[in-house]
Amino acid sequence: MDASPHHLPYPAADSPVPEHEPPQDCQLCPRLVAFREELRVEHPTWWNAPVPALGDREAWLGIIGLAPGKHGANRTGRPFTGDFAGDLLFATLGKFGLTDGVYRADARDGVQLKGVAIINSVKCLPPANKPLPEEIRNCSVFFEAQRKELRQMRVMIALGQIAHSAAIRAVGGKQADYKFGHLAEHRLPDGRILIDSYHCSRYNQNTGRLTNAMFEAVFARALTLRDAD
Repeated sequence: MDASPHHLPYPAADSPVPEHEPPQDCQLCPRLVAFREELRVEHPTWWNAPVPALGDREAWLGIIGLAPGKHGANRTGRPFTGDFAGDLLFATLGKFGLTDGVYRADARDGVQLKGVAIINSVKCLPPANKPLPEEIRNCSVFFEAQRKELRQMRVMIALGQIAHSAAIRAVGGKQADYKFGHLAEHRLPDGRILIDSYHCSRYNQNTGRLTNAMFEAVFARALTLRDAD
């Protein structure tokens, strides 16, 4: 850890698994560390640190993301907060009764997740939103520990191929046995169910690859699985 740790602009939302979060000056990935330091100079009021998980420690539903967005979580310190992807995600969560409060794209807006936890495959912002394979592997120690600690989580939604792969790898599955596809559903070796979704990125929304109805269908299916237990 750095001898002179970064002083964050304000506290992030409480993590449901704080004992498994990386330090704010995590040094595991040199490329991500260098990028973080550049942004701390360029944007000193931003979060610019590993972004902790968000939500309910007793969550039945886990949302697996890719990594912080530059102007979203890397800026605000809360997953999917402050960018285009977060607007759709929190609107959808709210529509299905999975939030308390009003999302205002600000980590201090007081919105709470109900029965849901968000954990990213990679905790730090990668250049061009593309983590390298070794960076995903480095961060897997945090991802896998958090996934295990969320013991009530019986359904997971993977937002994109990287999140899907991280979830499969975390339970020791073979990638070839679990093909990614929007609304694809997988029973994992640990008994949990994984539902795939295209990522709610600006690009996917603008190109029509992911529509609001398609995204809502994923959460509707997750609720059906919960209620079937």
